[in-house]
Amino acid sequence: MLARKRNVDVSRAMLTINVIWRLPSNCTPVRTGRGNSRIKRLSEEVGAIVVRDWPGLPPTTTEPSRGHPSAYAQTRGYTSPAEVRPLARAAVSSSSRPPLVQPAFRTNAPASRCLSTTARRRYDTDNVTTEGEPYDLTTMLPTPITHFSDTEQAMAEAVSKFANDTILPKVREMDENEKMDPAIVEQLFEQGLMGIEIPEKYGGAGMNFTAAIVGIEELARVDPSVSVLVDVHNTLVNTAILKYGTEESRKKWLPKLATNTVGSFCLSEPASGSDAFALRTRAEKSSNGYKINGSKMWITNSVEADFFIVFANLHPDKGYKGITAFIVDKDTKGFSIAKKEKKLGIRASSTCVINFDDVEIPAGNLLGEEGKGYKYAIGLLNEGRIGIAAQMTGLALGSFENAARYVWNDRKQFGSLVGEFQGMQHQLAQAYTEISAARALVYNAARKKEAGQDFVQDAAMAKLFSSQVAGKVSGQAIEWMGGMGFVREGLAEKYWRDSKIGAIYEGTSNIQLTTIAKLLQRQYTK
Repeated sequence: MLARKRNVDVSRAMLTINVIWRLPSNCTPVRTGRGNSRIKRLSEEVGAIVVRDWPGLPPTTTEPSRGHPSAYAQTRGYTSPAEVRPLARAAVSSSSRPPLVQPAFRTNAPASRCLSTTARRRYDTDNVTTEGEPYDLTTMLPTPITHFSDTEQAMAEAVSKFANDTILPKVREMDENEKMDPAIVEQLFEQGLMGIEIPEKYGGAGMNFTAAIVGIEELARVDPSVSVLVDVHNTLVNTAILKYGTEESRKKWLPKLATNTVGSFCLSEPASGSDAFALRTRAEKSSNGYKINGSKMWITNSVEADFFIVFANLHPDKGYKGITAFIVDKDTKGFSIAKKEKKLGIRASSTCVINFDDVEIPAGNLLGEEGKGYKYAIGLLNEGRIGIAAQMTGLALGSFENAARYVWNDRKQFGSLVGEFQGMQHQLAQAYTEISAARALVYNAARKKEAGQDFVQDAAMAKLFSSQVAGKVSGQAIEWMGGMGFVREGLAEKYWRDSKIGAIYEGTSNIQLTTIAKLLQRQYTK
């Protein structure tokens, strides 16, 4: 017997299930809601009609209550999951480009489940988990590094369609104006892309880390500026609250970060870039909490954000061990944006200088413990580097696809498409091989992070190599396209400009090389 389940609200995500389950003859088909976590874990098939054998469901079930719209949607009067999550509609239609990875259809899901679908996220400092049972990785069959779970594949297809349909028409305008369209930011929240890893109970999607990496990569294939906004918000800001915040601060801030408040991560200063712990911003205790003075530089999301994680030295006499993390609201007296930088690339992403002039915050805005900020920053940046690496592989893919379509369909010389010349084909083949190698590094780092393994070296290698590949491929793509690649009428030159930041932020390429070398030396020193 076949039972069809459509438009099931899964984990408050923006995606929709469209699954056919092959049920035992004595079972009654039911429509599942967000409350049935067992069915949710078994049926995260999104974006296509998928036939599955029902693995051992009891012969009788009851229909649970349906999930509720997100807080963001309630403020706008939405009432149905389809209205709340437009990507749900996109997921069941054909994607705008062929998916890079096809999901493997399995009949024995528990035995071959991919590492990316581990239900438990293992943190260093607490026990924050999503719903579901943790998996013993030793019992899982190995899968290809870039194999996507069905949920991740659906994320890729749905975000790709959203990016091409909604973001692409505005990319050039946002780049020329050097300003993110507020409507794009609002729609990122509506799609659930700003709370990918935030658990359901705080209003997020409750997805895994690799799902966030997939979304970041797909956005970067269209616009790296939008991608980095989502990346910083998810991998640095949301993760910081999840890992180091108290339960009270999680309940206060995570629902906002998942539904309507952009976050920013304030670490760098004019004299504190690669030497991050040389920061001069100071904090001192006050009668009501803390007072912060100083300035930050190169701060991403400054204009769009209302929530800032700020690193300041509370005990300068202790050196870097005095660095402490604080939460600062944009409306706090003494907080100001001093300057918005005019940049070579990712122009729509705001990058600003921020001043703190006797900014007073309550004691409850301390993030984690006093003096532990340097540890928090290191851990968060290690994870964030995987996100930047995904941004770079997405950029490389976008530039490659843009040029490949042109040379194999439009550009002719000497009576033939230039893509038919062997010299051009060899360059295209080499470029795609390097992109694939970079993606393997990125997803290997993401899988190791999810599995609770040491991923610091993997993250550094992924960011280093993916930024190199992005710069190389986007530069070659301009040459492949000739004059059309050089003009601002298309996106080829923009991809190249955007690629340059990959070797700079969240740790320069030299810092990544130093990290890799130190870890290798530790491994091979007797």
